[in-house]
Amino acid sequence: MNIPYPTCYLWAAEAGLKTIRRGARQREEFVRLRAQGMSRREATELVGIHPSTAKDWDNGVRKNGNGRVYPDGRVVNYKSGVTTYTHIAGQHQTSASPSLRALEQQIDARFLSMTEREEIYAMTVAGHSYRQIAVKLQRSPSTISREVRRNCSIGGAYYPHTAHRQAVARRSRPKEAKLARPGRLRDYVAYGLRLGWSPEQVCRRMVADHPDDLEMQVCQETVYQSIYLQARGGLKREVTQALRSGRARRKPQKKIDERQPRFRDGMINISERPATVEDRAVPGHWEGDLIMGAGNLSAIGTLVERTTRFVMLVHLPRDHTAQTVRDGLINTMLKLPEALRGSLTWDQGIEMALHKSFSAATDMDVYFCDPHSPWQRGSNENTNGLLRQYFPKSTDLSQYGPEDLEQVAILLNGRPRKSLDWKTPAERLHELLSEP
Repeated sequence: MNIPYPTCYLWAAEAGLKTIRRGARQREEFVRLRAQGMSRREATELVGIHPSTAKDWDNGVRKNGNGRVYPDGRVVNYKSGVTTYTHIAGQHQTSASPSLRALEQQIDARFLSMTEREEIYAMTVAGHSYRQIAVKLQRSPSTISREVRRNCSIGGAYYPHTAHRQAVARRSRPKEAKLARPGRLRDYVAYGLRLGWSPEQVCRRMVADHPDDLEMQVCQETVYQSIYLQARGGLKREVTQALRSGRARRKPQKKIDERQPRFRDGMINISERPATVEDRAVPGHWEGDLIMGAGNLSAIGTLVERTTRFVMLVHLPRDHTAQTVRDGLINTMLKLPEALRGSLTWDQGIEMALHKSFSAATDMDVYFCDPHSPWQRGSNENTNGLLRQYFPKSTDLSQYGPEDLEQVAILLNGRPRKSLDWKTPAERLHELLSEP
């Protein structure tokens, strides 16, 4: 018989039995696993908790009703949006101003400490420049100037303890959103959105209209948050209709490991490419891509051998669909001796959707780069730049025939390369093929 956990807990309490809540058991188990040296990710999956909960437990953060209690004494109430400080003694908590211990505690190395602020004060009084202070503290000069500018007292003087208290108070979260307060800023943003402007257009125009008024400047992310997060926002809900997307909620972006596969056939990621390909020690491994013509209506396939930088161009006279590109690559690769048909590295363009049939015809593995990572095909990217000397951008590439492509390939393969000790790709390839 399966009995819900809350029912069991109530029965045990009524019987006077001591029970341990599920969350407490999970936390004890998590702490034990971490003490044994297990990574946070492994312990999180084993215990069955959310990654953010695991991070809080690692940092000593405890839940408290509608908020969280931090090790430095901060109590954040997310319902009221108020942050207070407490002196923690056993199980008793009393509201108070930030304790001296909480103020002096170094939360992270990126924050200035009390000791550093005292050093800034002493060196400022002694007449040292911000740059000299930055060198002494191993900080950026802009960090020092910003610290003095933001944390001065009312009279304009800089005092370390006053500056430290102001910085700690400013660090408290959550804060009231800029657009949650009625005023000129919110009225301007709401008016611009009703005119059909995008949040970016509103923010850029605001800077142009009020260049010297810092109170009338806001970034577009703040506008989006005020629209989508009504709890922190301030703009009326009907303003969301002004967005061209028409959405009242943000569309979450999938994490990399949650994305749908690019192609129907499984891809081999570049991370699985053998080391012999990576170090360019063995010839026969190629990098490929397309260079596009005017309006992306025409294209030329480019192939570069990684060891010799030898170039071959693929003629695509009609289009650059997956079938056309596959057939062109097969015809080009089958002209090579078997020793030079090792592998092909390509980006995740849709023109390689039929990569499995290409591999079957040529006996070559195809490795795919990560999204938006052109440096993983550096030789091919460099070659594409050289080809633009002969095939300028915004031109119709279908006007070039196979003879034209062959002539350009001969010119590139006859060009001395610094990476080849000033030999040409053709000479280097000939040497490799002539070796016993």
